[in-house]
Amino acid sequence: MENTEIRVRYAPSPTGMQHIGGVRTALFNYLFARSQGGKFILRLEDTDRTRYDEKFVKNLYDTMAWLGLDWDEGGDKGGPYGPYVQSERFELYKKYAYELVEKGEAYYCFCDAERLERIRKIQTENKMAPGYDRYCRNLTPEEVKANLTAGKSYVIRLKVPLSGETKFHDHLLGDIIWKNEDISPDPVLLKSDGFPTYHLANIVDDHFMKITHVMRAQEWIPSTPLHVQMYRAFGWEHPEFCHLPMVNGKDGQKLSKRHGATSVNEFRARGYLPQAIINYVAMLGCSYEDGKDMYTLEELCRGFKIEHLNKSPAVFDYKKLEWYNGQYIRLLSDEDLYKCALPFITGTGDALLPVNVTDEFPAPHDGPEYSGIALGNDGEPYCADASMNMTSADVKDALMKLMPLIRERLHYLTDAAEMVHFLFTEPAVPPLSDIIPKKLDAAKTREVLEKAKDFIRSLPGMEHEAAEELARSTAESMGIKMGDFMMPIRMAVTGSRVSPPLIGSILILGVDRSLARLEKTLKVF
Repeated sequence: MENTEIRVRYAPSPTGMQHIGGVRTALFNYLFARSQGGKFILRLEDTDRTRYDEKFVKNLYDTMAWLGLDWDEGGDKGGPYGPYVQSERFELYKKYAYELVEKGEAYYCFCDAERLERIRKIQTENKMAPGYDRYCRNLTPEEVKANLTAGKSYVIRLKVPLSGETKFHDHLLGDIIWKNEDISPDPVLLKSDGFPTYHLANIVDDHFMKITHVMRAQEWIPSTPLHVQMYRAFGWEHPEFCHLPMVNGKDGQKLSKRHGATSVNEFRARGYLPQAIINYVAMLGCSYEDGKDMYTLEELCRGFKIEHLNKSPAVFDYKKLEWYNGQYIRLLSDEDLYKCALPFITGTGDALLPVNVTDEFPAPHDGPEYSGIALGNDGEPYCADASMNMTSADVKDALMKLMPLIRERLHYLTDAAEMVHFLFTEPAVPPLSDIIPKKLDAAKTREVLEKAKDFIRSLPGMEHEAAEELARSTAESMGIKMGDFMMPIRMAVTGSRVSPPLIGSILILGVDRSLARLEKTLKVF
């Protein structure tokens, strides 16, 4: 296919939410197309009408848009080889199924469900290979005509060669040879209701949409010899194949819900940035020449090469993805971080998407319950506790001041809610067991809190480095470590171990409010 425009496709079935494995297939197709100056086509393979749902179509478009993967043809964009939705192409599939019958490459099968079930039972009882027994392949033309005249229901089956081999080349795995006797025996191409099977629709669409490269998961390898035979039967040249390595969990099994989040919606609900997903997934089973950790989508497009794909399965590491997410959060401006974190602070938008809760991956702590902030009908945040006497403008101003403080401590956007909570509610005094450091007793901790009053009063106007030095010298004068000095103050002022850097938090909260919380805490000693 030299001197031909590269054309690849992502062709999901809208029977479920988009998951990380599908995203990687879409991403590698996208990167290959962009690296070669080719076209990326989005096609809906919606022949499975029993599981089809319009919400899955919407989820597909939403996911691609969230990730920033723009397509050249298909979906709602159309293009020169449309329609790009299989349910709108049924007449085309019928035409070519009947063409194969006329060419002697396919045949009518009149076997009813009862006979097929009987065959399956016999094969199971005798431990025989499953599949159709090719009974109707040997019907005479007269028998076929009689059945058609009688209006007998039928399907159309492909005539798979009974002997020989099917060979194809895979860009990643090299030459693959498959014995024809091991190909699914004479699979159905056109069902009795006139609907095409996946195999027929897939081959016809790839041919007429001029797909040059089929990049898909290695689980599709057993279907490829059948597809090659179908191309042969039609007299068409098949596209080039590249079967991508699987994505496994750390236990070596195919990535699934038991490993944690797998649907893109769940990653969104758990506060991941699309840039982190793209960067990490692009490196699952693929290397890039300059060996960096972090790439923009544009850099990935320029650097992607099929020959840099790995043959072995990729292992999905949630800790590594968490690292990427934190790195991309650090790169956000204050304004962008505010926009990204606000849905999780207020419990709106992506925070409302469902999550798969496990012991290892608990439900995120987001929304007003954890932040003290809700979202008004006007789209502006407001303090859920009216006694705080804060306007929406006050809330936004305080949040914007907090953004540079929390940025360095966020692993996920969902972490933001608990980190800002201390500013928008009056926290209860924590239990003494939480306030007293392990190496101090109650008396020494009370002494720390008394000393903290002067420390807090000294902070306004002081440079951060000087404030830290003051904390360090105060701790040394008391004969304790700096952490044991700061922790009781943090608990008194914020009511939580989860908070932004303490000095900045005190300055945003204000000296008076900070001292008032300190006094309230001292009363329990």
